[in-house]
Parts: sequence; structure tokens; C-alpha cells
Amino acid sequence: VANRAKWGLEIGGLAAIDIENHTAFHLEAVQTLNSDDQSLSDWYAGVISERKDTLTSISKYLVADAWFSKRSFADQMIQSDMHLISRLRDDADLRYLCKEPPTGKRGRPRKYSGKIIINDIDKEYFQLISSDEEETVYADVVYSKSLKRNIMLVHVTYLKASGKDAQKLYFSTDVDMDPQEVLLYYHSRFQIEFLYRDDKQHTGLNDSQARSENKLHFQFNASLTSINIAKAVHWLSIPKKQRGAFSMSDIKTMNHNALMLTRFFDVFGICPHSTKNQNYVKELILYGTMAA
Repeated sequence: VANRAKWGLEIGGLAAIDIENHTAFHLEAVQTLNSDDQSLSDWYAGVISERKDTLTSISKYLVADAWFSKRSFADQMIQSDMHLISRLRDDADLRYLCKEPPTGKRGRPRKYSGKIIINDIDKEYFQLISSDEEETVYADVVYSKSLKRNIMLVHVTYLKASGKDAQKLYFSTDVDMDPQEVLLYYHSRFQIEFLYRDDKQHTGLNDSQARSENKLHFQFNASLTSINIAKAVHWLSIPKKQRGAFSMSDIKTMNHNALMLTRFFDVFGICPHSTKNQNYVKELILYGTMAA
């Protein structure tokens, strides 16, 4: 409400991303634990681990932002039979894996062949995935010192007109994962943000005055679930080629118009199903929407 982070009530949200339809669906919102006995990342990992059977039935991949790229969180996701997709810090400590064959000499074979310089990667080691006027993508399996494991690293250089190119490091704990899917899944994570935007603006996420934990839990999840229902009924039901952008504002406007028209029909005894009135009814239901 204040448009800035303030100390107080917080929820952790779980959502399923529909890659094909490029949207997200709310699963559950859980109030964050207010305690110093456990770190926040461990608490989030515990919430996900408790629901691993439900979550893994949807997907084995968990996408989270860069704040979650911690060893403790990644380890708990692996133990829950899930793989983490996230983004590393720009100064992450990474190592090239040694690809040379064993020399046959005594001692353990060398595991790493040097540190990765983020803005000057070895292009003979990395595989070129794609390149265009906006970005250049390289990827390969490397070792992450902070995560203490091998990861599929996707190195993206965003080309800027000013000449100050920016490098970003995306990764998956599944070393066999397609690099293009790592990028697709991570970028699709932003669809979850639209759930909370629509909930705050249209379905009352911030409107509850309850103080009970159970009542707040119901309020958060009921308001977010209403977006799922609206999306399924009014958007996914339309063939994909005919479907425009999803607008919760338009859906609210159409339902409000339909409710008012139903009242007028009942009071004035108008038949909305006659051939003469059908076009007028459709026009009035769409009145005030952006699509109209």
C-alpha cells in the first residue's frame, strides 16, 4: 500500500507457471514466520518441502529469484526431488570443469581448470546458444563455489547501445537441462508478479481488516484464487488464436455490467434473449472495457 517495503505482515506465494499460455496460476500463499529461531530462506525451504508431493506432481523445477541462490536453499530443494532455477550474483565465484583426459600420473585427477572471469569467459569452453542484436547467450556445466555443486550455467550478455554491456548469470541445478529452457523458465517467473498486481488492484489482497491468522490466510488465498477462476472462465476458454491479453479489470467490468443488466431485465420485464436485443446486451456488457 505504501509502495515501499515496511516491517509488518508478509506472505510467501507459490504459483504454477503455464509455459504454453504464458501465464501463472496461484497455488498457495503462506504467512511468513516471525521468528529469530530460523533464517527466512530455511523457512521458505521448509514450506516448499512440506508441499513437495503436490509441487512435484506439477513440475520438478522450482523457479526463484536471485535472493534464493543460496546453498542451504538449493540443498533442501534437491532433497525434495526438485531442481532450482535461479540467477547468481554478478560477482559469483565459478570454476571451469577440467575436460582433459586423465594423465595416468599418481594422485587425484584435476577437477577444475581455472576461475571464470564473468566479463571475459572462455568461448572455447562454453557453447554458443544464440546471438542477436540484443543478447548473446553461452552455456555449459561449471562448478559453483557458493552452491558447492556443478550447475548448468547460462551466461547472457545484454548488448546496449551505450557500449556498456551487462552480463547476467542464470543457472539450474539440473546439469542436463536445455539452456534455452533455463532462460525461458526464469523469464516466465515474472508472470507471478502479475497475480499480485491484479490481486492488489482488483480482488482485495490488501482489504482485509482481520487479525486472526486463519482469517488472514483465507483472505489471501481466496482473493488470489478468484484470479485463477476468472482466468480459467473468461480467458483460457477462448481459443488461443482469438485470445487477447488477460485483463482482470475488463473481467470485473463485464461482470459488473452483467449484474446491473440482469437487474434491469428483471425490473422492466425485458427479454435479453430475443434476436433484437442480443447485440445490445453484448454491447452493454462490454461497455467500459479496454477491449471494447
